[in-house]
Amino acid sequence: MKHLGIFGSTGSIGTQTLEIVRDYPDDFRVDILAAYKNAELLEKQIREFYPKKVCIYREDAYLDLKNRIADLSGIEVYTGMDGLLCCAEDACYDTMVAAVVGMIGILPTMAAIRQGKCIALANKETLVTAGHLIMPMLKEYHASLYPVDSEHSAIFQSLQGLPYEGPVSDGNKAIKRILLTASGGPFRGKTLSEMKQFTVEDALRHPNWAMGQKITIDSATMVNKGLEMMEARWLFGVEPDQITVLIHPQSILHSAVEFTDGAVIGQMGMPDMKLPIQYALFYPERKKMTAKPLDLFTASDLHFEQPDHVNFPAFAIAREVMKTGGTLPTVYNAANEYAVAQFLGRKIAFTDIGDMILKAVERHQVLADPDTETILQTEQDTVSYLRTL
Repeated sequence: MKHLGIFGSTGSIGTQTLEIVRDYPDDFRVDILAAYKNAELLEKQIREFYPKKVCIYREDAYLDLKNRIADLSGIEVYTGMDGLLCCAEDACYDTMVAAVVGMIGILPTMAAIRQGKCIALANKETLVTAGHLIMPMLKEYHASLYPVDSEHSAIFQSLQGLPYEGPVSDGNKAIKRILLTASGGPFRGKTLSEMKQFTVEDALRHPNWAMGQKITIDSATMVNKGLEMMEARWLFGVEPDQITVLIHPQSILHSAVEFTDGAVIGQMGMPDMKLPIQYALFYPERKKMTAKPLDLFTASDLHFEQPDHVNFPAFAIAREVMKTGGTLPTVYNAANEYAVAQFLGRKIAFTDIGDMILKAVERHQVLADPDTETILQTEQDTVSYLRTL
């Protein structure tokens, strides 16, 4: 039986993880639940799974949660970053589902790695901003990491025919390039002038995937694919020029690997996040899943297009950000987090998201090989600058 710590339990990945736990109750025990601020849903999860420890990050939700579960005994409740770290370091669980949204997830993930945990990673920011620190840590502390993003899971699955050297490695000479697919989001084919008029509701209407708000907006701006390129670099030990993005509107091929001999191996399936979550949790086993299977007889034609670098400017600069490295990916990510929050709060227009990212990246003086403190300070400095605009 695996003992789970689900960090981000009330979000899209967290709730789908708990669906898998319900499907396989003899395989999993939930020992830790951590959420941002949704005390109502977290209470329901606590009553169903009865974890040993709980953390709700926002202090203004902490008292609410304490009151909601006052009749329960034996459950320790924490709040803030100290609370997340306390839970992350605890010995009561062995597998972390790292699904916290944003840079809040970096320190708890590092704390879990230091304890030798297995990490099912759904938090992009951890590798985008600190991949140069995380990958050596995995080796140092003998921890494992399995990708949960559908694209990275597809790449990982496509590499299973190679000699096994762990879930991630320092690169493989057999890989010619990674073919990273993207749906194109709800605004594929639209121009910047058209996108200026689009509302929050428009941006949240993803054609294929049901995801959380932040990642859905990231899909609409194509920033999500820029972040995924940066992740893939670290996960699979490839150079930036070995990553090619393909627009694939049907979201059936979730990504592929082209090998040096010309073979292309990819993973196909219906757009359903439960598959990569379940694969990460059960690896190397495959278990039956109740979701709708892919039927190639009824599937629509599969199309592939070049990305639009003109009308998605924030995506267009992602490769150079990745190549430059240092603190620049942190600026890119932090500016996006801030701008998306402003857009969801209806304080800026959709196209302002890309403008903010570009301004933050252009003004930044890059620091090479940053430590954790420098990464977090860079995030704060970026947000402080954007607040002056």
